[in-house]
This record gives sequence, structure tokens and C-alpha cells, in this order.
Amino acid sequence: MGFGIDSSVAITALVMVILVVPMGCQRPQVVNLGAVFTFDSVIGRAAKVALEAAVSDVNADTSVLKDTELRLIMEDSSCNVFHGSFGAFEVLEKEVVAMIGPLSSSVAHTLSDIAKGLQFPLVSFAATDPTLSALQFPFFLRTTPNDAHQMSALVDLISFHGWKEVISVYSDDELGRNGVSALDDELYKKRSRISYKVPLSVHSDEKSVADALNKSKSLGPRVYILHFGPDPSLRFFSIARKLQMMTNEYVWLATDWLAVTLDSSLSDKSTLKRLEGVVGLRQHIPESIKMHQFTDKLKSNRSMNAYAFHAYDTVWMIAYGIEKMLNDGINITFSYSEKLTQAQGTKLHLERVKIFNSGKLLLEKLLQVNFTGIAGQVQFGSGRNVIGCDYEIINVDKTGVHTVGFWSKHGGFSVVAPETRHTQNSKFGFVSEEKLGNITWPGGGRKKPRGWVIADSASPLKIVIPKRVSFVEFVTEENNSSHRIKGLCIDIFTEALKFVPYSVPYIFESFGDGHSSPNYNQMIQMVADGVYEAAVGDIAIVPTRSKLVDFSQPYASTGLVVVIPANDDNATWIFLRPFTIGLWCVVIASFFCIAIVIWILEHRINEDFRGPPRRQLITMILFSFSTLFKRNQEDTISNLARLVMIVWLFLLMVLTASYTANLTSILTVRQLPSAITGIDSLRASEVPVGYQSGTFTLEYLTYSLGMARSRLVPLESTEEYERALKLGPTAFGGVAAIVDELPYIELFLAERTGFKIVGEPFMHRGWGFS
Repeated sequence: MGFGIDSSVAITALVMVILVVPMGCQRPQVVNLGAVFTFDSVIGRAAKVALEAAVSDVNADTSVLKDTELRLIMEDSSCNVFHGSFGAFEVLEKEVVAMIGPLSSSVAHTLSDIAKGLQFPLVSFAATDPTLSALQFPFFLRTTPNDAHQMSALVDLISFHGWKEVISVYSDDELGRNGVSALDDELYKKRSRISYKVPLSVHSDEKSVADALNKSKSLGPRVYILHFGPDPSLRFFSIARKLQMMTNEYVWLATDWLAVTLDSSLSDKSTLKRLEGVVGLRQHIPESIKMHQFTDKLKSNRSMNAYAFHAYDTVWMIAYGIEKMLNDGINITFSYSEKLTQAQGTKLHLERVKIFNSGKLLLEKLLQVNFTGIAGQVQFGSGRNVIGCDYEIINVDKTGVHTVGFWSKHGGFSVVAPETRHTQNSKFGFVSEEKLGNITWPGGGRKKPRGWVIADSASPLKIVIPKRVSFVEFVTEENNSSHRIKGLCIDIFTEALKFVPYSVPYIFESFGDGHSSPNYNQMIQMVADGVYEAAVGDIAIVPTRSKLVDFSQPYASTGLVVVIPANDDNATWIFLRPFTIGLWCVVIASFFCIAIVIWILEHRINEDFRGPPRRQLITMILFSFSTLFKRNQEDTISNLARLVMIVWLFLLMVLTASYTANLTSILTVRQLPSAITGIDSLRASEVPVGYQSGTFTLEYLTYSLGMARSRLVPLESTEEYERALKLGPTAFGGVAAIVDELPYIELFLAERTGFKIVGEPFMHRGWGFS
């Protein structure tokens, strides 16, 4: 008995088999990988050996690509855009899935455009130009950090030693210009700058290099940043030594090109002598078994450098990407490009070039690769650059090239390797202090160079000073023909200059109209804008100003204080206060007038007012003044005199009552405490408050303490301080208290009495030079 099978079911099954079987990945026997770079170069010679070794190791490892052979097809770009482009198409004719290279940033720009147009991955292990961005060149990958990363390390090194201005010397090509642009950006973040740029042609002769360096010698900065491609001859330093620029006042900092050059060649004593004192960066390759196995395998080749290690890892990274793609069932197929078939008939025969159909998919797989290579972790970040890279700080002296420290992006400088430091920090839970080992500087000394000198062609420093109209004891400009700048702040500045071991030419320029206090914030802004090089005066160091300019160490400790009218504690003459001086004069004159009037009316008829002139004078005075306290011994006889006495006694009664009431009021008020006891009570009240115009006090009272601007009264001088306080809070223009810096108030209290400081000083700041 047989089984019957429906013919339609059989046909369907046959079709499924036909469709499904090809969908399974057919692993090719050979996968071609292209490489275009300069063979005859420092990096190229080492990279060629590393690439070949990597392909051999990949093919020997059965865990990667299994039975598929990885074949490397290389073309020499001769460090030339034309040759590089021609070589790229030569490689593409061989049906490659991806291309490695180039070394040159100039060539990389062109090949990245080709890769973008034909959509195949281009992976470079040495093109460090930071402008090769993923946004512009989406098919460009980089397995080495770009120059922006190493410029960050270099700027940290500059900042670590306290230098603010540098001179950059670089190759006048994409590598040099764009690298120095990244350096400029990083320096700006640290509030430093490139004061002069020295672009050098790749083919510059000795005379042109010497002329360019001689021009830079006339400037002040002595910190030179060198950014080139590797130079086996190191002729630059020979020229610098001839120009006496390898002495102890110079600093030479090199990017990793110097380390690559030195690592790729044997350094004899003459080379070390030329380079004595130079400090540079070297990409840090962590110690690992893989790295030692690789170096042991190629120990006969002494040209290995960091970029050769990246080249080795690049082959493995692409192999892992191809493996991922094959595991996902994607076949490796090629087809003619429509863009190239349009060029049919040209001598280049671009119509013959077949392009990998799954270039986009392979790119995605490459971006997902994450493994530990001999150069470190290979993983791509958002910018399609390899994530992270640490640097060694190398120093050349007469005995050799020494590592004096390490730099990592998040850990700064250390004398311990980053991987060891990370382990220590995780284990012991602390972050070690940033430091470097002893560095030999140019000239052979260990003392850090100052990094700048007074330029031969430099004009005197333009220093701005506030032209004060009050508190001129601190700083001002005399309003006479001499226009001399004087004051305590000027004296401190000139004394401080005596400690500087060299001459500093400068000129003072006053800021202000001479009629009102200058605005200190505007003055600091002018320094920040470069109108002036520095500012000297009674300048408070506050956060808003520190964001604009750098300040010296404070030379005076200050703080804000509150001053109010004071009750005079000296009560010796308090009994005279009920009457004014004028009224006291009128009262005394009245006593004498009464004495004379009574004498005139009585001396002819009253024996008590007769006698010798001296006796009559004494009687007159005693009669008049004794009416204040007791009945007079002398009686008045004249009715007119008695009438005068009645009026006088009535006036005395009114005068005595008024005096008693005023004296009682004064004594009572003296016992009452002031409602203002400090800044807190002043802030809680609604009374008007005075401040010195032009200072930061207004900004602090309004923005920090939240006082209404309508309460604040600007005052210009000590005379206005005294008048406003005496008027009080109820009178127009008067204030209940004044808030100002302690030095000003101390000077005010030294000149005026009747005022006092209440509460503790607050907002502690200092005065400094900017």
C-alpha cells in the first residue's frame, strides 16, 4: 500500500528548498582586504610588516573566518593624493570588502570621499586629522585617536606647568593646520592661547626654517609646540641648536610624531644630544601577553611603533566584522557601480571596478566590534573614533628616552601606568594626586623654565588704574600737569615688581572721568577684551570678574561691613547738647544785658549797686546769674527794675524747662539700642542703604541678598557718607546705614567721628591685580 502525495505540496516543498538553501550563508574561500598607504615612510614600513603579520595570524586562527582565507592587497600611495586615489581604484578592481589606510590626512580626505560615494568601509590606523568627521565622511573609521585627543593631553601638560602662551610650529598641510586648530580650541578652554604660529612647508629648506624660528625669537613666549609627521632626520632640532634655542629658557613639547620617529630608529649619542630636554607624547600600549607575543615574533624588526600596533588591530577588527556579517547569513557579493559605468571609455577603465554590495552592513558590524587588541581596547565611540587612549610623557636626555609619567583623559597625570592606577583606585578607594617624574629641560637642568621672556620688540605693558575721586589714598591720578599715579595700591605693585628677577616695562593709564567713581566691572572687561594687559588698583576679587581675567594672590584682605551713626559714649559735655552754640551765646548775652539794665535802673537809688567800679561790676554779674538758682541778696527798689525782673524770671523758667526736656530726651535716646545690628537686620528692614558707586557692592546687594534697587543710594565720597548718615533714613538723600568694603570704612572712620561698624564682616574677598 503506497502513500499518495499531492503534486502541489511537492512543488511547494521543492520551491522552498530552492529558496531557503541559497539564503544560508555561503562562506567564500577567499575574502580580499585592500590597503593603500605609503610604504616608504616611518609608519608605513612598520605598518606593512604588522598588516602582513595580522593577516597571517587571522588565517591561522580557526575561531575567526573559519575556512575562509583573508587575503591582503596593498598599493603604495607615495604620500600623494593622485597616487593614493589611483591606488584605491587599483585595489577596488580586486573585489575588496573594505580598505585600510591611508597614513596621510591629505590623502584620507580624498579616499573618504571615494568611500562615501561607493559605500565601502575605509579604516585608517594613522590619519589623525580631527576634521575627518563621521558627519562628513560616514564610511570613514579610525582605529587610532585623532589629534584633538592628543592636543587635550598636551594642553593639560602646558596647564600642569602653568604656562599660558605658546608658539606652535607645524607642517603646512591638513595634518598640521587642523591639528593646531584643535590645539587652539583646547588652549581656549584653559584660558591660554597660541601667541604665534610658524607653518613650515613639508619641503622647507634649512634657511626658511631658520628664518621662521628667528622671527619667533623676538616674541615673549618660549614654549614651542611641534606638530609634524615623523621625521627620521630630526633636522629641525639641529637648526634650533644652531640658533641657540635649545637653552634653559626654552621649552620644546612634541606631539607623538617624535616618539614614533625615535621608536622606529636607533638613537645614537649625537641624536640624544640634539634632543636633550625635549618633552613629548607617546601612545601608551598596555603590557599584555598579546603585545609581548607580537613583539617577540617581530623582534628582528626594530621599526615597530604605536601605529604599527593599531594597524595589526585594524586587520583583526575587520576580520571580526566580516565574521559577524557571515554569521548573520549575509553573502559576500560584488556588482558594477552605476556611477563608475558612466565613465566607460576613459583610460582609467573604472567600469571594470566591482563594488562590495554589503558595504553599509559591514560598516554597521565594524561599529559593533569590541575586543582587546595589542594596542588596547578596540571599540568605536559616537565620532567613529576608537574610544580612549592614554599617553606616556617622554623626556629625552643624554642617556636616552625616558618615560616620566602617564596621562589619561579622566585621571590626569601620574607616575603610575593608567591601568595600574585604576586598579589601585578601585582597590583602595582613593584618587592619587597628579604628578610627574623629574624632567630634564633644554640645557640639561631640572628647574622648570619660566616659559616666557620680555620680548625684544615688545611694547610696555598697558596697565589700567581706576581714576578715583574718593578714597584717593588707595589709588588715583593727580589732577595737575604731572598726572602722577599714586596711592597705596601703586606702592604695593611697585614693591612687588622688585621681586621679579627681570625688568618689566609698563605704563599706567587711568580709567574714569575724574568726576565720579569709575565702574570697576567695565575696567576688568577691557582687560579681558585685550584693550589693556593688566589692571592695578583696589580691585576686589569676585567670581564674576574671575571668570573674565586671572588675578594675582590677594595683597589685602577685605570684606563688606555695615556702618551706622553711633551714640557718643563721651558724656563729659553732654549737658551742653540741649542748646546749640548759638543759643548758648544768646543766653549768656542775655544775662549780661539784664545785669547792665538792672544796674542802670538801680545804681542811682539803691545802695547795693554803689561803690567802687570793681564792686559794682561783680554785683551786676552775680545778681544776673544768681537768678537761675536763688533769690538775690540785693533788692530792687525801682518799679521799672522789678518789671524787668518779672519778665526775665518768666523767660528763665521757659528756658530752664526747655533745657531739662531736651537733656532728658538726649539721655533717654542714648540708652536705646539701634535697630540695625548687622547685614541680616538691614536686609530684613525697608530703610534706605548707601553704597559706594562703581564697586561690586551694588551687584552683591541686589543679586545675592535680594535687596530692592530702589532702597539703594549711590554715594561718591566720605563727605556724602557723612551727610547721608546724619540726614537719616527719613530725609531725602539720607540713609540708615552704608555697606562698603572694610578698607574704605576704616579710612572713613579715621577721618569722621560719630559713626561705627555693626555686626561682623561678610562676603570676605581680597584685593588683587589682574
